[in-house]
Amino acid sequence: MISSGNVLFESPSRGVKKLQSTIEEAFEQHLSFMSTTIIRSHQQLSRLIGTNPFGRIRDTPTTRLNVTFLKEKQETDLRFPYRSSEKGYSVIGMDDREVFSVVDLTGATTPDVMAWLEKQFGKDITTRTWKTVGRIVKRLET
Repeated sequence: MISSGNVLFESPSRGVKKLQSTIEEAFEQHLSFMSTTIIRSHQQLSRLIGTNPFGRIRDTPTTRLNVTFLKEKQETDLRFPYRSSEKGYSVIGMDDREVFSVVDLTGATTPDVMAWLEKQFGKDITTRTWKTVGRIVKRLET
């Protein structure tokens, strides 16, 4: 486990839906809480890093790059980039089961964009910073 709330593990099983439900059931049974589990393989995360979805946009002290992972693939009528002028964040795109956002920390917070994403895609999502995704991939490669 790394401090971001992610758990890294190996499994011979390739049945992602079964693994997700097994983990969710174990949380409830052994830890007495319910939590959505979203699994991505090392290969999937490495591919994601390789696509460089943020292009030239950089993480700075006033800008946060986020990836929101969807449990299931979803269709949307949203047009990207979507910009919230009043809150200071942009949702720049979507790829398979990931949504990419940029938060201007001088006018918004990550919870602002997370609340908006939850309204658009439901509660079976989780958001991580782009830096955290990079750290996870590096950890998987060691």
